[in-house]
Amino acid sequence: MSPFLDKVMPEAWRAASAFSAAIREATSRRGLSAQESELIKVRASQLNGCAFCLDLHSREARQAGIRQQKLDLLPGWRETGVFDERDRAVLAVTEASTVLPLTEESAADLSGARSVLGDETFVAAEWVAVTINAFNRISILSGYPVRPRDSEGKLVR
Repeated sequence: MSPFLDKVMPEAWRAASAFSAAIREATSRRGLSAQESELIKVRASQLNGCAFCLDLHSREARQAGIRQQKLDLLPGWRETGVFDERDRAVLAVTEASTVLPLTEESAADLSGARSVLGDETFVAAEWVAVTINAFNRISILSGYPVRPRDSEGKLVR
């Protein structure tokens, strides 16, 4: 396992953090809600198996107002009516942007998502997916630990 990437190259971490902040601000201006952004982050982290980001973004998703049931059903989002049309569109973008290369099916999903979201929000969703995929890789390669938390999200000592 690598050492923590952010500790060995803090200037790269600062640049990555600034990039993430710029994406968050730009995507918000283009109609992507905080809830939609968190759905993207949680789903990509599930697909990538990033426990650290799953822990972080599941908490942030709940803070943004996403119901626990949605988070519980996220791996099976295509099989339930709990997710509305926009949720489904951003989740399709997430999966296509995370599981590469694009297939005919994922390209069709992207086309459908674009028609639901419009160009600006569609591209905003892609940027959030690109960004969380980068942070998933940083966390996984660094081996960031997940510390136990209580039901309120506070660290358990």
